Amino acid sequence: MSVPQHHARLMRLATVAALATALTLALAKAIAWWLSGSVSLLAGLTDSLLDGAASLLNLLAVHYALRPADEDHRYGHGKAEALAGLGQALFIGASALLVAIHAVDRLLQPQPIGATSLGIAVMLLSLLLTIALLLFQRHVVKLTGSTAIRADSLHYRSDLLLNSSILLALLLAHLGWPQLDAVFGVGIALYIFWSAIQIVREAAAVLMDQELDPRISARMHALACAVPGVLGAHDLRTRLSGTHWFVQLHLELPGELSLEKAHALCEQAEAAIRSEYPRAEVLVHADPCQGTPHSLHK
Repeated sequence: MSVPQHHARLMRLATVAALATALTLALAKAIAWWLSGSVSLLAGLTDSLLDGAASLLNLLAVHYALRPADEDHRYGHGKAEALAGLGQALFIGASALLVAIHAVDRLLQPQPIGATSLGIAVMLLSLLLTIALLLFQRHVVKLTGSTAIRADSLHYRSDLLLNSSILLALLLAHLGWPQLDAVFGVGIALYIFWSAIQIVREAAAVLMDQELDPRISARMHALACAVPGVLGAHDLRTRLSGTHWFVQLHLELPGELSLEKAHALCEQAEAAIRSEYPRAEVLVHADPCQGTPHSLHK
């Protein structure tokens, strides 16, 4: 099952937008940090540089994940997105460590902060660009369900808090509390590290074939059982790979049905599930049943 062309285009556009945003902000923060010496701005610069590296990795992974299934990858290449998520977590975790080291050093050896007005202007620009990117990523994830774009969006959401913290630190420094800049740097580093852990959890869930939300499975079971002539369904299994949902279930049908009619009911059950969940690829096995229909179990 291939990804719809408009979904593929949106996913590619989202990765390019993320990379362009990260590089633009990295350049602006580099100039502001060079002139101010703010450890919070350095935290933002480090994070933006690693965001750029992570977004480049994401761009390559999404390009690969969108390739159609072939003889060596019958289920497609969607798990490349989850692998990209692990790579992003590595970059983000490294940025947290670098920021924490520099922040602790600045706590031990305080230094004055200059050009705070420029830093504040840069952080306002960062907030605006990050919000715009997040809104676009949210739209893409809602339409495609992309794991890689969702992971990218998660760490840019952390950037939103990071940039807000940097802005607050610069405002406080401008008002006469420069020592709080390093304190904010430590807090930002801890939050970045927590974001990396969240991305690892989500990527691992995909790689380990974790089931979809139980409410979705229950709904799929109900849709299959609602097909006229179907007695029940059991052994419903689901997993996620990239933008695709893979679903398997056993359909309980009257034992006296002909093969042709049984096959038609299986196709109707598949169509019923896909009508509500178009990203699902459904495999149905027909079981003859003479007794009481089964309920959903795994």
